[in-house]
Amino acid sequence: MEMKKRLLTGALCGALLIGTTIPALAATVHYNDGAAVGGSAEWTAWTQKWDSVAADYTKVSLTPGRDESELNFAWYSRADGKDTPVVHFGTSKGSMKTFTGVSADVDPSLTDGVAYRYNHVAVTGLRENTSYVYTVEKNGVQTGVQAYQTHSFSTVKMLYVGDPQIGASKGQPQGGEKLTASSGAANTAARNDAFGWNRTLDIATAQNPDVSFIISAGDQVNKTGKPKEEEYAGYLDASALTALPVATTIGNHDSLNPDYQYHFYNPNATDYGATQAGGDYYYSYGEGLFIVLNTNNYNVAQHKKAIEEAVASDPDARWRIVTIHQDIYGTGLDHSDTDGMILRTQLTPIFDQYDIDVVLQGHDHTYSRSKLLYGDGKTHGTYEFQLKADGSDYDWDHAFNTASGTQIPLSPKDEDTAGKTLLKNFQNDNSCYTIETTVGSTVTDPQGTLYMTANSASGSKFYELIASQQDYIAKRSQNWLPSYSVITMTPDSFSIDTYQITDSGKAEAIDETFTISKTGASVKSDAPLTRAQAVQRLYDAAGRPAAAASAGFSDVTASSPALQAIAWARAVGVAQGSQGAFQPDAEITQAQLAAMLTRYAAVQGKADASVHATLAQGMQYAQAHGLLNGSVITAGSVDYALTKLGK
Repeated sequence: MEMKKRLLTGALCGALLIGTTIPALAATVHYNDGAAVGGSAEWTAWTQKWDSVAADYTKVSLTPGRDESELNFAWYSRADGKDTPVVHFGTSKGSMKTFTGVSADVDPSLTDGVAYRYNHVAVTGLRENTSYVYTVEKNGVQTGVQAYQTHSFSTVKMLYVGDPQIGASKGQPQGGEKLTASSGAANTAARNDAFGWNRTLDIATAQNPDVSFIISAGDQVNKTGKPKEEEYAGYLDASALTALPVATTIGNHDSLNPDYQYHFYNPNATDYGATQAGGDYYYSYGEGLFIVLNTNNYNVAQHKKAIEEAVASDPDARWRIVTIHQDIYGTGLDHSDTDGMILRTQLTPIFDQYDIDVVLQGHDHTYSRSKLLYGDGKTHGTYEFQLKADGSDYDWDHAFNTASGTQIPLSPKDEDTAGKTLLKNFQNDNSCYTIETTVGSTVTDPQGTLYMTANSASGSKFYELIASQQDYIAKRSQNWLPSYSVITMTPDSFSIDTYQITDSGKAEAIDETFTISKTGASVKSDAPLTRAQAVQRLYDAAGRPAAAASAGFSDVTASSPALQAIAWARAVGVAQGSQGAFQPDAEITQAQLAAMLTRYAAVQGKADASVHATLAQGMQYAQAHGLLNGSVITAGSVDYALTKLGK
């Protein structure tokens, strides 16, 4: 990929709800009721099948391999002394090759005391646009033949989903009773959610039969730190998963058991960022390098090493995509302003350093798409969550400053003045990003990173949106419906479309197509701006309103690329010339930018700014509001000021 020098100018973060009391984490009354969607016949058939599904711990899972030519398999088999970690794979039943892997013990405390072995096998030599078949061996007996189809390795389509969280609908009403999270087939919440998960994948793959794999942003299952094989059984029973690999992410509900790493054979697995479920991993597919971080481990130095190792493995990848569970830039009520952003101050500059293009997130059970963001280059605190004393789960009520050891209450009581101050300081310290000035739904050669948050794909649980939309969010949605995104990646573009599924099974778009385009051009983000470039950035920030066909300056011709911007700036009073000329190619000075910013602030309705500000008055206003951060004006200088003026 083209290495982009990140803009490291200072920036002020967005509209955090400073000083507010944060409610305890709680799902809403909304969820996807399997008995009410998809048709009564389908639901009845599923409930009749559930007992056998919940008891079958041996379902096969597919995972992307180290690159597009490989495919990883994992499954359980009974521990009867006949280990056969074998996959038969080929273009026809008569030409299947044999691939052998490894087996090891499953912790029997997770499988009702019954001894199982897990099997991991890697298949190699896959070609694009090719039909295959496969079987696996369970205790020496081959399973039925399954079909597998590869697609283009240059134009790659994938599904991106969030939080299937099979079993999370526990406590919700259904048929006059409440769904329960009991063990085995009695886990009616898992029964409900597995039905919804299967339904979503069926609809998504019918709409997109050429997807190559799925990216799941974590929380495949629900029972944190407890046995939950019936939840994995329901998750893996989805019919689409026999022919579609899933690059899963370790969510907080997956993190505290080793069963995750039994069920998923992740490629290039590292020890970095490890919890009981495993650590960070990475893989390449087409022009993309995909890095999956276990952000339940708060040791960011280890995550940085994983990213460094991944980049070294495929330094020329055109796209770099990171998946994490916790949404460091999200907009859900329950997580985005508290535990979701716990690693924001640490991960943002690392994503900048390694030129990460897109970060795919989950956790908040809402949908959002961020603006293009990059860090402020300043030093910030480091934070984490710690396990409860009994190790059963994380202490979600407190963040911890790892440098000072301070415990920060995330929901301080009204009378807790000290706690409110700690929370305010924590939120202020997360003011660590700059919003890149862009226009429209297609951006070309951006400097910032796009952060996506996926809603629940199964509909097992939904959260409210935070009351005040943060300034870093471009689009968000919560319609209490399962959703999924379709990503299309070519050597030159990365596009994402997002859909929700209505109760009748219709897929409806909930956002416009958003596309990042790469031209291959070298981008110098620290180059001084001209007067025309600075005005263009202000015009872009204003949304490119209609402007006259002529700028009214003798040196701004009809062919000038900044004609509309300069015409607008003159018309509203943001920019002035001298003796009938604008000098569009002259390097803009600090005082000139300060005056333009002051006038722009007035145009945007800032009562203390004047559209008639002189250079001296502009400097006074800009300094008073902290809009200037260097004598040389760059794109980052303007982004910094505009981000701050957005308050």
